[in-house]
Amino acid sequence: MKTFLFFFFILFGLFSPTHIVAEVRLPRLVSDGMILQRDTPVKVWGWADPGETVNISFQKKNYQTTADNEGAWAVQLPAQKAGGPYAITIRASNTITVNNVLFGDVWLCSGQSNMETPVSRVMTLFGNEINSYANPHIRYVKIPTAYNFHGTQTDVGPCEWIDVTPENAQTFSALPYFFAKEMYEKTKAPVGIINSSVGGSPVEAWIGEDALQDYPALLNDMRICRSDEFIADMQRLASLPGRRWNDILNEQDKGQKEGWASPDYDDNAWTTVDLFDTGWGRKGFRPRNGVHWFRKEINVPAGMENQDAMLYMGRIVDADYVYLNGQLAGTTGYQYPPRNYHLKAGMLKEGRNQIAVRLISQGGIPEFVKGKTYEIIAGERKISLEGEWKYRIGVEMPFMTGGGIAFRNKPAGLYNAMIAPLKNFAVKGVIWYQGESNTNNYGEYYGLMSALITDWRGLWNKGEALPFFIVQLPNYMEPAVVQQNSSWAELRHVQLHLSQTIPNTHLSVAIDLGEANDIHPLNKKDLAYRIALQARKVVYGEKIVSEGPVFESFEREGDKLILSFKEGTHDLSPVDTLKGFAVAGDDGVFHPAEAVINGNKVVVWRGDIARPQAVCYAWANNPDGANLRNRQGLPASPFRTK
Repeated sequence: MKTFLFFFFILFGLFSPTHIVAEVRLPRLVSDGMILQRDTPVKVWGWADPGETVNISFQKKNYQTTADNEGAWAVQLPAQKAGGPYAITIRASNTITVNNVLFGDVWLCSGQSNMETPVSRVMTLFGNEINSYANPHIRYVKIPTAYNFHGTQTDVGPCEWIDVTPENAQTFSALPYFFAKEMYEKTKAPVGIINSSVGGSPVEAWIGEDALQDYPALLNDMRICRSDEFIADMQRLASLPGRRWNDILNEQDKGQKEGWASPDYDDNAWTTVDLFDTGWGRKGFRPRNGVHWFRKEINVPAGMENQDAMLYMGRIVDADYVYLNGQLAGTTGYQYPPRNYHLKAGMLKEGRNQIAVRLISQGGIPEFVKGKTYEIIAGERKISLEGEWKYRIGVEMPFMTGGGIAFRNKPAGLYNAMIAPLKNFAVKGVIWYQGESNTNNYGEYYGLMSALITDWRGLWNKGEALPFFIVQLPNYMEPAVVQQNSSWAELRHVQLHLSQTIPNTHLSVAIDLGEANDIHPLNKKDLAYRIALQARKVVYGEKIVSEGPVFESFEREGDKLILSFKEGTHDLSPVDTLKGFAVAGDDGVFHPAEAVINGNKVVVWRGDIARPQAVCYAWANNPDGANLRNRQGLPASPFRTK
């Protein structure tokens, strides 16, 4: 009898109403501090037990709904003017209150690493501005990186809304940060930024399965990744070569064994090299991979040791550990981030100080990238770190193999996990900064981007009313006036074509804001201003010029070509020497050409090409000196005629 009662009470507990009622749950975006889109009905949604009644209280009004067979529920709140803060209370078997809710304009920012680049990286340019600005009406949320190949997710990973303070700003992405500031200053309405971007991601990773039907190879690539066992096995195997490589590197590095970072180590027998002389990183034409050690003695004047300071070591290929007087000042695991290491007061000593750099080269030519900042700064005082260093190799290694498959870059994966779950959250528009990872297949980019724009507009059920603001690829790599085969120029041309053929799609040109030696240019502020100009004109109806000269057509007069530009963009800014143009004759080969501004037109010619057949402008990875602008200071997009 006792046994029967024991099992009875267990079964009663399992199936009693108090046990089977699931607590109401909200998506992670619907949380304290969120900003909801103003002037339009907005959804509040979540999950509960199937059939459970859910009550929502907002602004002294009550709304009721019932969870469906899957437990999903949603209510629509009426449109609100900009303002707040408000509270939204959700009651079912439990009660949740979402506090500090504002209504304003919400922008979805997506793409790859230039959309992710954090404010902390641009402090050398904008530190004073960032450190002195706070605004509780600008709020930001970063969607955690995730992928899924089985289908669309209903929620994203853990995240939270944060507002702008000097401390919080460091974790914001720089471009959305400056864009939000610009928009707030113009509208005085709260600005919410949802940043769903992933470094290195190609466009196809952000497109849903249904929108990829015209790309069977991409769909099959996605289907391959539907095996969780396959992904787990590949990830485990992919990590083995790198782990073993690092084990041997650390085991055999003489510098680690002998304490080469110590200020007391005697480096008199070391070779002296210039910081930017990459000869130490080569054996003939082959890279010399492994660990390279550098040491430099600096003299710190009195008083500087009592201040917080920054140690800037530019950009290093590939990884580094930087030591000051034997103490680790900072470390970075890959080549792209700038090395900006904070030194607390007291880390520097008056007089002689020793800096050591342990540079780890995994593949390619190791180097300290020229044109970056290499110095220690404390207040108004600076100590240059360029010039001669003592050098010795710690261990030579083979090229690091492995790396495996970047599953997060596979088709549809990021869309399923990082875009589809956002569909109920109303947004004002989309800002898209991506393309670097598709320069090698630029021929497909127009179709893929068209599919993405259509897909996302369908997801939010807004059609052409949802504006897309596209950032054109900036200038990068070695400067050139014209390149016959430039994949970056080709992709920029596709981006221009997208903006001219897909309704409510707009382009911000950045060919003057890039850096030859850095794929992640730091000047995100001027770029944000250009995007904001587009938004102000398109979304808010301001009567302003928001784009640079847009090429429309040309006609031939003798041996010269007369170029015309879109009305409203063709108030051209005079320059002493107009640069960036090239013409081609019957052979189709472009050569640098002369050009002058004549009113609102441009005249182009080359003395040794009679009757030129085609013209191009800024057609290179890094267009050298291209300077066609309008009087609003906005640059012309690169273009090429057939």
